[in-house]
Amino acid sequence: MRVPRLRRVTLLRSTVIAAALLVVGYAGAALALPDPPAPVTANATWFDALGSPYGGCGLPQANLDSQNFVALNVFNTPGDYAYSTRPVPDAAKTGMWENGHNCGRWVQVSIADYCTGVNDGAPNQPFCRNGSWVSDAYNGGTLTMLVADSCGDGNAWCRDDPYHLDLAKGSLSKFVKNGTTLTDLYPDHWNNRHISWKFVPAPNYSGDINIGFLQGAQQWWPAIAVSHLANGIHGVEYLADGAWHTATMNSDMGQSYIIGGLTSGATNFQIRVRDVNDALINGGRVYSFSLPCSSQCSVPYTAAAYTTSRGGSGSPSASPSASVSPSASASPSASVSPSASTSPSSSGACSAAYRITSSWPGGFGGEVTVTAGSAPITGWTVKWTYANGQAITQLWNGTLTTSGSSVTVKNVSYNGSLGAGGTATFGFNGTAGGTNGIPTLSCTSP
Repeated sequence: MRVPRLRRVTLLRSTVIAAALLVVGYAGAALALPDPPAPVTANATWFDALGSPYGGCGLPQANLDSQNFVALNVFNTPGDYAYSTRPVPDAAKTGMWENGHNCGRWVQVSIADYCTGVNDGAPNQPFCRNGSWVSDAYNGGTLTMLVADSCGDGNAWCRDDPYHLDLAKGSLSKFVKNGTTLTDLYPDHWNNRHISWKFVPAPNYSGDINIGFLQGAQQWWPAIAVSHLANGIHGVEYLADGAWHTATMNSDMGQSYIIGGLTSGATNFQIRVRDVNDALINGGRVYSFSLPCSSQCSVPYTAAAYTTSRGGSGSPSASPSASVSPSASASPSASVSPSASTSPSSSGACSAAYRITSSWPGGFGGEVTVTAGSAPITGWTVKWTYANGQAITQLWNGTLTTSGSSVTVKNVSYNGSLGAGGTATFGFNGTAGGTNGIPTLSCTSP
């Protein structure tokens, strides 16, 4: 007899828009559950996609580092399906979501036993009733996934098992075992299963964080989202009137914070970020940026270009590095080993390093870092020619010109002037076939 395949769709979150100026801020609360032992066995379900426009962590799905993502339980309330206060003020009722504090982390998930019974999330009913757990050929398949959403529904799935994971439906057939992708795991071999999982560092991490403003962000309500994190995010601090202040989390959307300007009402900002261990990332690196919207940001996510400086006083260093928060492709995978190639120009004025940062069927993401030589430069041009039919479809933090397979990228207004040894980074998405070789780059400066 065919076992019914059950479907769980995550509830759409209340989103942050211009009218949300009265959003309840969240500065922090006691954390109830420590990281699980590695690994922990848990129940798993699936859901279709993030809410619109944001998932529980405060990012649109298109701006995630990976389309392999999970939701963690908001509540740890076995048998209580009515409690719904968010952020959760009672540490004893706080689930692995940790009021958003586990957002932006990565988990390594392994497939475990198949359930032959019923999985409907009914209150006060076992996860697998009238059946048993059976090991099969899919046990041991693994996938590294991003924490991007919250599971707060009033059912047994999201309440009874503190380590339950809700997996993105599109990821169910991407698990890999012994080098083979388990493309037929879903739907016929799923029916909700046991899994084991543990927190892991971001796979093959490179680059720096992304910063974007949320819909409705403006001078007096500068709501940002911080992503592309090496080890999650536990806090954001902003510089105002010469002192560092702790930013308020935007409700329990753990990657979104309400910051302040350098002075009251200013639209230029400096922040630093704390990771899951409450340590300042990159040695206290300071990120400086301005509101990119003329008055109020009208789309769900508006990337902010930033410069960086060394930690300490919060004042920009003499040779800041410039970067920008790109709009991620809708289907990147962060599990690709990055590749780089550096080709200094003959003049020595600058050099450029090419890196593949992500890859998915038919496409890839990449970035190029431009480094000034021993003297300051006021502008740069990077050129290369693709040899394997690749083509760039989207580029940020630079001005793109193409002619057949030849690519030319020039600086934009905010990242052309670099001090000696200073760097600027531009990113891009592209199409590629089976081969995606690293081109040879040249860099010149006027």
